[in-house]
Amino acid sequence: MSNLDVRPPLTECGGRADVAAEPVRELLQGRSVQLGESGEVRRLLPTLGRRMVGAWCFVDHYGPDDIVDQPGMQVPPHPHIGLQTVSWLLDGEVLHRDSLGSLQTLRPGTLGVMTAGNGIAHSEESPAAHSATLHGAQLWVALPDGARATEPRWDFHADLPVLEDGALRATVFMGEMSGARSAGTAFSPLVGVDLTLAAGGDARLPLEPDFEYAVLTTLGVANVDGVDLAPGSLLYLGCGRSELQVSAATASHMLLLGGEPFAEEIVMWWNFVARTGEEIDAARTDWMNADTLKAGSRFGEVRGYAGDRLPAPALPTTRLKPRGRVR
Repeated sequence: MSNLDVRPPLTECGGRADVAAEPVRELLQGRSVQLGESGEVRRLLPTLGRRMVGAWCFVDHYGPDDIVDQPGMQVPPHPHIGLQTVSWLLDGEVLHRDSLGSLQTLRPGTLGVMTAGNGIAHSEESPAAHSATLHGAQLWVALPDGARATEPRWDFHADLPVLEDGALRATVFMGEMSGARSAGTAFSPLVGVDLTLAAGGDARLPLEPDFEYAVLTTLGVANVDGVDLAPGSLLYLGCGRSELQVSAATASHMLLLGGEPFAEEIVMWWNFVARTGEEIDAARTDWMNADTLKAGSRFGEVRGYAGDRLPAPALPTTRLKPRGRVR
């Protein structure tokens, strides 16, 4: 998914200096961002309070939206560098196309991971015949320096490990929990788990003390470590935990995101994750010239999308430079 802000802010992320070494309960408020012509998302990362959780550097939560008489998601071809997109659906379908020639329909419970490396382009849209409801999360993972030049790739996984314990059902879509490991490719230590908790349920989740964590509530009102979370809320939990208690009076759904604190300082702007402003500038120039270069460009060509590609916004006038993890 693209960051469709017409004036995307510069975000400087990374570094371990400001990572809480102890457990915390930091409730982060998202902001509404327009997604194309027909949708709106809640942006939970980056926010004014926090930029990253482990290598997770971008979290958008969208829906549930009634799209029975609407086109649904319509995100034109756009570029990425230096990151992985992790697509996770709760309701509906999304058709993914990319400049590698991939064509894949994503549905709830299936995982799409796109590794941008030095450059890839893709589009995302609701199919012409689609479900009445669209609901999901779009997540980005920053690639560590040693993986930034990796070849771009698209991976799809329909069979993911599931853990069940009483009222709790946990699908591990990235990383590992309790011996259940996702087939999703990760380049740094991290975890992503889809959690469903039945009404009246109470469970304890095993955590890695060296990881930092956050929980996003997508449906229902879940209680996480004593904090009630309404849908669309993100609770940052810090490090130093070996377990996490979750409960819910009504049926609830959450995403647990965590990882080893990301040591490198990065620059994130629009759809690019880099280390310097010069890299961002070069990627933007390459994308703006891609229309004439077509398949010979750095980003290639997305074939089959019925519409124009997305132009890059103007760069900010401030100097692009990496900083720490919190503002």
